[in-house]
Parts: sequence; structure tokens; C-alpha cells
Amino acid sequence: MKDILEKVNRNDGMTVPDGYFDDFASRMAASLPVMDWENEAEGQTRVMPRSFWQKVRPYVYLAAMFMGVWCMMKMFDMMRPDTQGLNIDNNPVITAAVGNDYFFNDYVVIHGDVSEYQLMEDLYETGYVPASYEYNGGNDYADHDKSLTDI
Repeated sequence: MKDILEKVNRNDGMTVPDGYFDDFASRMAASLPVMDWENEAEGQTRVMPRSFWQKVRPYVYLAAMFMGVWCMMKMFDMMRPDTQGLNIDNNPVITAAVGNDYFFNDYVVIHGDVSEYQLMEDLYETGYVPASYEYNGGNDYADHDKSLTDI
């Protein structure tokens, strides 16, 4: 390792005289001009009053930081995929549309992609029992079990 350092010759020409930094602080202080506030007695130093902005600035910065965190959390919430947006309990528009017989018959049953099989499966899942209804020959069905229609 020493052989490599000797071959490279680390001397770049920048050197400091010996003892230069020993009395550097006293030489620097002597070369600076004396200010008026340095001449005052030790116990009588003047403290400048703080302005309104100097007093309020930490609180303004703190409020700005909290607003930034709030905005960041709001953006994260807006970017999150909405899992309950189409839930019928949270959406009064969908609830009103499904509750309207004209809309449901015209758009869902006639124009929709709902198959008869899927419709029957959904009815069975909600508690529909075909044996409880009897066809009377016309367009009416007689409901023998009134408790099933309340579902």
C-alpha cells in the first residue's frame, strides 16, 4: 500500500504554513471592526423586540404542514378504488331506479342482459318459492302463502 502512495505523489501544491491555525482566531478578531453593540456592558445588552410575523411564523408553518398532510390523505383517498360506490344502500339514485317499475321493466328486463335463468336464480336466493303461487288462468297469480310476499 505504501508503494502505491509513493508512486502517486499525493502532493498537489496546496500547503499551509506550520502554526498558521494556532493563532488564527485572535488574528481574525483583531482584523474585524468593532461594532457599537460590542461596547455595551455585559448586563445591558439590548434585545430587539420580535415582530408579529416572527411570533406567528412557527404556528403558520405548523398549520401549513397539517394542511399538506390533509391534502395528501385526501388525494390518497380519491385514488383508492371505490368499493361501495355501486352499493344500493349508499346510492339513492340506484335505489330509486330499481324501485321504479317502469325503469326496471324497460331497461333491465327488456333491454338488459339478464337471462331468465339468472333472474330465477336471484328470485330463489331472495326466498321466492314457485309452489306458493298458483296461476288463475288470467294474468293474475294467487298467493297462498302471504308471508313470502313480505320478503
